[in-house]
Amino acid sequence: MIYSIYYLEVPDLRKFEVVDPAFRKNIGIEIKLPVRATKHSAGYDFYSPIDLVISPKTASMIWTDVKAFFEPNIVLLTSVTSGMGKKCVMLSNTIGVIDSDYYGNIDNDGNIGFRLYNYGDQDYVIKAGDKIGQGIFLPFFTVDDETEITAVREGGFGSTVK
Repeated sequence: MIYSIYYLEVPDLRKFEVVDPAFRKNIGIEIKLPVRATKHSAGYDFYSPIDLVISPKTASMIWTDVKAFFEPNIVLLTSVTSGMGKKCVMLSNTIGVIDSDYYGNIDNDGNIGFRLYNYGDQDYVIKAGDKIGQGIFLPFFTVDDETEITAVREGGFGSTVK
């Protein structure tokens, strides 16, 4: 069998923004928008706006005050960096799935949060400006015979499990 890889032409509709001031968790702090570290990096590095210490065997949420706008056929997957994995830190849910309709939602305007879990034996120290994870935009597909979905997002973080 021969397999082909098709590259999708996707319009340039992806961007990061600071959330609306009414939904900011870190008032008065300058927010650094995600960037790629190198020319060929897939992931956009997210940065902590605050100092934080995560004790062993505990989790803490860091709200980035960043939202992402992108097309409905794209997903933003978030994970920790490889360096964080070497320090025994992971996302509490192992990978984050951010849907395009999370942007601008009524609960938090699309504020992207990283709930980090320290499964190591030492404190994990985060300083404002440190990388706390990365996000990768990927296209996704749905099944051809899917029943039309009419539900509309009504909230923010974790709202689709309610």
